[in-house]
Amino acid sequence: MPLSVLDLAPIPSGGTAAGALRNTIDLARRAEALGYRRYWVAEHHFAPGVASSAPDVLVALLAAATSRIRVGSGAVQLGHRAPVSVVESFGLVDALHPGRIDLGIGRSGQRRAELAAGAPAPVPAAPVPAAPVPAVPVRAVAVRAVARTVDGLLVPPPFDWTALARDPRLARQAALLQQPGAVTPAFAEQVDDVLAFLKGTHEAHAVPGEGAGLEVWILGSSGGESARVAGERGLPFAANYHVSPATVLEAVDAYREAFQPSDLLAEPYVVVSADVVVAEDAATARELAAPYGVWVRSIRTGAGAPPFPTPEEAAAHAWTQDDLDLVRDRLDTRFVGSPREVADGLETLRRVTGADELLVTTVTHGHADRVRSYELLARAWAGRS
Repeated sequence: MPLSVLDLAPIPSGGTAAGALRNTIDLARRAEALGYRRYWVAEHHFAPGVASSAPDVLVALLAAATSRIRVGSGAVQLGHRAPVSVVESFGLVDALHPGRIDLGIGRSGQRRAELAAGAPAPVPAAPVPAAPVPAVPVRAVAVRAVARTVDGLLVPPPFDWTALARDPRLARQAALLQQPGAVTPAFAEQVDDVLAFLKGTHEAHAVPGEGAGLEVWILGSSGGESARVAGERGLPFAANYHVSPATVLEAVDAYREAFQPSDLLAEPYVVVSADVVVAEDAATARELAAPYGVWVRSIRTGAGAPPFPTPEEAAAHAWTQDDLDLVRDRLDTRFVGSPREVADGLETLRRVTGADELLVTTVTHGHADRVRSYELLARAWAGRS
């Protein structure tokens, strides 16, 4: 089963956006040589520690720097983009690199607005009977949730995004991403427009874009609208275990339940993401992965992703219990260790979710350590087949 890469173009402490982007291009070339199937870049804004703010531009640079690997977005956020602009920009890249471009679409901006307005979050599916593990309290969750294991995979309690979504800083940032007075259409309508522009069935023509061989994906973190729209339109679906591990199973189940065959896809196709850090031994991997908690804490307190700290800088952070509760779900569901340990963990994730493909993301302070992590994982994974 193939492995793919999700990259945020992380900016390390002491580094620059230019350096981070050069590292991303270098990593894409190495991922291609190592046999990874695709290389996706995320879309993040107002984050001092992330250089991937314009995935269409970055995808063009990556496509020009490689020759075989598929490159794409994971994901373009339609909450502040017009479907025609997305189709035209990705269609332009496809015109020069046909058959290699993935257009991944997400709705995190819409979901954030819904939560800020008080819309209820999707109700998680009923727990699958499994051996219980100790309860893990998560700040801002109304009821005391309990972590569970499903056939060896840790499914933590859900994180309550409501307080973060209502942070006034995020509302001000969201306003900066849209023209004054702009209203975002329903996500399903936007996806339908994207597909119509690509097929040439829209009343207007997207050039470049119309007739492009883009592979359209929907990314989602729950069993809500993203999973349903992906299934009903017969599109492949990416479920975010690395973002929302508590709801990954309901996400893939909802997608498969809603799936209708299309001229794009005859059967459901699921990729599942995971946070991964691999080193020659587990102790080294844990040291390289240590700054991740500080990084996630900053994001979840509304400050955004800072430049990724060194292990020494991270060790200086004085952790409180609230801090630990805030990030525990993300830390406990990473795959960190030796090549064999991480490959075993990813095999469990594949088996439990039924994934057709895994999308791994690795963030370390040093670029060489990140490259080495992907090298070790590729070799370990290939050795299992």
